[in-house]
Amino acid sequence: MSLLVIIIILALLFDYINGFHDAANSIATVVSTKVLTPFQAVLWAALFNCVAFWIFKDHAVANTISKTVFKEFITLQVILAGLLAAIFWNLLTWWYGIPSSSSHTLIGGFAGAAIAHGIISQGADISWSKIVDSETIIKTVLFIFLAPLIGMAISIFITIVTIYQNIWIRLGIITLTTLITIYIFDGFEEKKMDEGIQKFIKLDKYKADYEKTLTILKDKTNDPSALKNSTVAKEKLDNVELVYKKLAPIVSQYDQIGSDSIVHYASLNGFLKDIEVSKLKDEVRNANNFLILEALSIENENKKKEFDIAKAETEKYKTPLKKYLNQKLTLDSTLIELNAIYPFDPQNISKIKSKIEKFNIEKSFKKDIEKSDNHVIVWGIALTSLLFMLIYLYIEKIKNPTAHTVANMFKKLQLFSSAAFSIGHGGNDAQKVMGIIGAALIASGNIQEFGQLPNWVPVACYLAIGIGTMSGGWKIVKTMGTKITKVTPLEGVAAETAGAFTLFFTGQMGIPVSTTHTITGSIIGVGATKRLSAVRWGVTSSLMVAWILTIPVSALLAALIYWITSFFM
Repeated sequence: MSLLVIIIILALLFDYINGFHDAANSIATVVSTKVLTPFQAVLWAALFNCVAFWIFKDHAVANTISKTVFKEFITLQVILAGLLAAIFWNLLTWWYGIPSSSSHTLIGGFAGAAIAHGIISQGADISWSKIVDSETIIKTVLFIFLAPLIGMAISIFITIVTIYQNIWIRLGIITLTTLITIYIFDGFEEKKMDEGIQKFIKLDKYKADYEKTLTILKDKTNDPSALKNSTVAKEKLDNVELVYKKLAPIVSQYDQIGSDSIVHYASLNGFLKDIEVSKLKDEVRNANNFLILEALSIENENKKKEFDIAKAETEKYKTPLKKYLNQKLTLDSTLIELNAIYPFDPQNISKIKSKIEKFNIEKSFKKDIEKSDNHVIVWGIALTSLLFMLIYLYIEKIKNPTAHTVANMFKKLQLFSSAAFSIGHGGNDAQKVMGIIGAALIASGNIQEFGQLPNWVPVACYLAIGIGTMSGGWKIVKTMGTKITKVTPLEGVAAETAGAFTLFFTGQMGIPVSTTHTITGSIIGVGATKRLSAVRWGVTSSLMVAWILTIPVSALLAALIYWITSFFM
């Protein structure tokens, strides 16, 4: 437990460092255009870093980070080594004023330590694809290049639209773009809700179980036991697929009917009944240190044998729990029967009793649906577009436009664009540390999956990055705000808005991207709009080298730290 506490402290320290390391990303343009003083800017950015807590509900990026390494290779020592490497690289690049990616530092460190652990524990011939999730790593590496390109393309588009002379065509383009964006984000919401219900009714689990039985059948074609297991697994999968086919069309109508109607429909038709017992069984055995035993079983053969017995026996919990849910057993009688099947640790009895008493499948389902709701982001995009259009109309049609009034308008708009980017920064980067803490809690056995992350984790992560942002990072401000290209208020608005949209977009997809890369690409985009020579490409190429090196260097550092700590742990 003491190692877990150390890891959580280090993770929050990394989050704090991430805040002041990446503070420059949030404030570079607003400081370089003199809209805010450096002190005002960091306070402004820190405030909106924390506001992100109420906007990003599903923590998709954090979930992706926690799955970078496969569960059986996640140990507390791996996470510790990854964090130490990430902290070292972050401080080193901050000291030299290099705007490297905290996100990629963390991912590289986590993956590098896990690979070192796999090689040391299972030999040098182990495939890396068995240790780290190749899809996550590939997506992350791709977005080293895609995130700045997306930011650049959007900032160029915003700049060109903004300076277009005909205001009515400009307003038409903004309206059309906003509607397309809302449509895209609505698609993200629907897709995530669909994935959520599949996971909730355990469709993914039953698919995996059935595929596993088919693999066994290939080697044991005529084995009656293997054939029976495959048949049973297929029946379970068919039943759940039938529930999914009936439930999915209703969930897709979330925007029209709301979560209460969906839950009522699911409950009325008995769609939640089949998984209710299974969910409660998991709650009970997890409250009896089942997850801790599972975590210990990864590297301890005796604990593995104990865990295998516990896993098989606790499946029998379903019988008394089903009776309890059908009101055929009292709570006390249920506890007695459960304890007779697989004994409880005495200190866990009150916790188990509380879990059974408070269990409500409808509330769990409702919460699972609502976490994919992104209406706050969608309304934010719509209202921001409306605000921009009203300001354009006021300046150009009600008030005679002058260079002075237009400049003042964009200075005021920069407050909104920098706030939006800070929200994206907080929502994207704080989630990465949430993913690491989630992985540590899973490795220590405190939770079974990322969906069970305690509420204090996101609160602590958002506060840590907010406080870190308040500490600032002036060396990087100079690089971002002046060395790449000279930025005007108009270009600052374009760059920050482009960066914010890119972060919101990738956040909805659950892709961990670098806020550094994103805003750099956006700044290059506004510079290139004036003329290509306005961008100092020498500085840009130096930044690219740092970006490319971040993941492999962090991975090597973490592997070295893991190897050193393995002598002491």
